[in-house]
Amino acid sequence: MDSLGFFRAQLPLTVLLSCMFTFSSGGEMKFVTCGSVVKLLNVKHNVRLHSHDVRYGSGSGQQSVTGVTVVEDSNSYWSVRGTSEVACHRGTPVQCGQNIRLTHVNTGRNLHSHYFTSPLSSNQEVSAFGENGEGDHLDEWTVLCAGSVWQQDESVRFRHTATEALLSVTGEQYGRPIHGQREVHGMMVSSSHSYWKTMEGIFMKPSEIGSRDFISTMHTEF
Repeated sequence: MDSLGFFRAQLPLTVLLSCMFTFSSGGEMKFVTCGSVVKLLNVKHNVRLHSHDVRYGSGSGQQSVTGVTVVEDSNSYWSVRGTSEVACHRGTPVQCGQNIRLTHVNTGRNLHSHYFTSPLSSNQEVSAFGENGEGDHLDEWTVLCAGSVWQQDESVRFRHTATEALLSVTGEQYGRPIHGQREVHGMMVSSSHSYWKTMEGIFMKPSEIGSRDFISTMHTEF
């Protein structure tokens, strides 16, 4: 079983392992770590980054990525992972300027972009791509933040590593079959539409002596 599938299967168990994880509503850890599973809120438009097994009817035809106002939706969970070339071990703080992948937990596809045009705003299309957490180099995003590490309560930007577009929402709404959901796209110019903040989630704690051996039995990296 691949590591992402293993994590999805183990998610109910991880909720109980408080020695290894901390919830966003409590705990002392203030930074985002690799292996964490989070919801990301667009700060200006108050929508959470979302995906589902609905494909675009134009452009790439890949799985669509949207923004939703609903808080309690499991299709808004994303896992924070290293790239295909540079692993990021579970519990390692994500550095500002680090390249990561964001993998949609329920479908196993990675947040992705390319030079296709988005359907509503004609900006750069953002999709979900790959299988079981593995896609290509267009799945990589650079975390842009103010300090040395990505803080949980910090508004950050995600720059698509290959095209340099910023993950953004500008408010355009879809009709059926995803009525009311907002378009998520890439923009070349930084603005208030491009800032995101972690909300609900399970944050992996940095490895500690007492839990390191146990973590390794569950796969040492994402």
